[in-house]
Amino acid sequence: MKPETLFLKVVVYLIGIAILGLCVFGLPSLANYLHYPVLIGMYAAAIPFFFALYQTLKLLSYIDKNKAFSELSVKALKNIKYCAIIISILYAGLIPLLFPIAQADDAPGITALGLTITFAAIVIAVFAAVLQKLLKNAIDIKSENDLTV
Repeated sequence: MKPETLFLKVVVYLIGIAILGLCVFGLPSLANYLHYPVLIGMYAAAIPFFFALYQTLKLLSYIDKNKAFSELSVKALKNIKYCAIIISILYAGLIPLLFPIAQADDAPGITALGLTITFAAIVIAVFAAVLQKLLKNAIDIKSENDLTV
């Protein structure tokens, strides 16, 4: 295992453990403050999040095996992009449900948190799409060079 990817894998695992802890311990304690559709939406968003983390680990393993420039990497980036799009759609749908809670408790940070997660997921989706396109172009150039030799 390469040291560069080892650090990234540790970070991915730590993020996964933190979000899993939030799903198991944090969200149930918020059930008194949030409506059940909001909780269901948050749990639903956790599914594509963990799938994206799994795809990230697969991508890092491809880098370890010197298969970074392969169709497998492009597919992993495509899956990460779709997961980020799904998360942004789910949280964008939760914002109208969060607004009355924020008004009642006089806590605009709840709505801001939903907007932040939505926009962060959009940024990740765009970044993954750009990387996917660049990687696909690099693979095409590599295959053309392999054919000319």
